[in-house]
Amino acid sequence: MKYFIIVNPISGRGLGERSIPQIESSLRASGLDFVLVKTERVWHAAELAEGAARDGYDVIVCASGDGTINEAINGIMKARKDGHTKSAFSVISIGTGNDFAGGTGIPTNLKDSLKSLAANKRKKIDIGIVKGGDYPEGRYFGNGIGIGFDAAVGNEAIKVRWTRGLLAYLIGVTKTVFLYYNPAQVEIILDDKEVIKQVSLMISIMNGRRMGGGFQMAPESQPDDGLFDLCIAETASKARILAMIPHFIRGTQATLPEIQMKRAHKVSVTSLDRTFPAHADGEFICLNGSHLTLELLPHELEIICA
Repeated sequence: MKYFIIVNPISGRGLGERSIPQIESSLRASGLDFVLVKTERVWHAAELAEGAARDGYDVIVCASGDGTINEAINGIMKARKDGHTKSAFSVISIGTGNDFAGGTGIPTNLKDSLKSLAANKRKKIDIGIVKGGDYPEGRYFGNGIGIGFDAAVGNEAIKVRWTRGLLAYLIGVTKTVFLYYNPAQVEIILDDKEVIKQVSLMISIMNGRRMGGGFQMAPESQPDDGLFDLCIAETASKARILAMIPHFIRGTQATLPEIQMKRAHKVSVTSLDRTFPAHADGEFICLNGSHLTLELLPHELEIICA
C-alpha cells in the first residue's frame, strides 16, 4: 500500500516540524511505503489530499491539528465526488485539540497514533457538509460545527500563544464571557419537522464528541450512526455560563435546564435578528452568518483507527 503523509509543520505550536524525524522512522520501521509532504499555506492540505486521492494513494494521513484535517477531508471529498474513492484517511495526532481523532477512535497522541496507523484497523464514518456563510457551495467537516459562543471562544483561543489544548480554550471562554457575547435569536429546524426558536448562546452540531481539546459537547455521539448530535444552549448570564463550564468538560450538561440535546440527519439554523459566528472543525465558516444548512452523509469515509 502507498501512504501519502501531509504534515503541517506549525501544528501544535511547532510540534509538527519537530515530529517529522519520529514519524519517518516509525513508518520505516513498520515497513510502510510513504511520501511525506509539508503544508506551506492555507488550504494547501486540501490541494495535496485531493491530488493524492486522484493519484490513487491507498491511505492519506494528516500529521496536524483539526484545521488541517478539515482541509484534507475537503480535498478527499472533492476527489470522491469525481469517482476517486480508493483512499482511506487517518491522523497522526500532533495538534492542539485533536478533537477529530478523539471522536473517531484514533489515538490522540503521537506515539499511539503511529502504532494505530501501522495496525491498519478500519471503519467507515459519517461526514457532514455545511452550506452558507462564506461557503454557499458547501464545506465538509468530520467533527462538528459550532455556532455562536463556541465560535467566539475559538477566535479568542487561537490568540493564546503560550499554551494549547483545553487550557487555551478555557482562557478563550473567560475572555469571551467578559468581553463579548450578544447572542442571536435563531430558528433551528431538525429534519424539516421539529422547530426550536430561542435566543441561543451556542449551538454545537456534532459528528464527533468534543471540541476545544476537552469540552464534551456530545458525549454519546457516534461518528457512524447517520445522525448529528446537537447540544443547544439557551442564553444565560455571565455567572451562569461560567458555572456551566465544568458540566461541558465532564459531559453532564444535559442535566442543565438551559441545554437541549437533540439528534437529526439534517439541520437548518437561521438568525431572526443579529448575525452569528460559526466554525467547522475549528475553522471559521463565517463571522457574520445568518443562515446555515447541514446534512450528514452516512458511512462516507473509511478511516484507520485504534
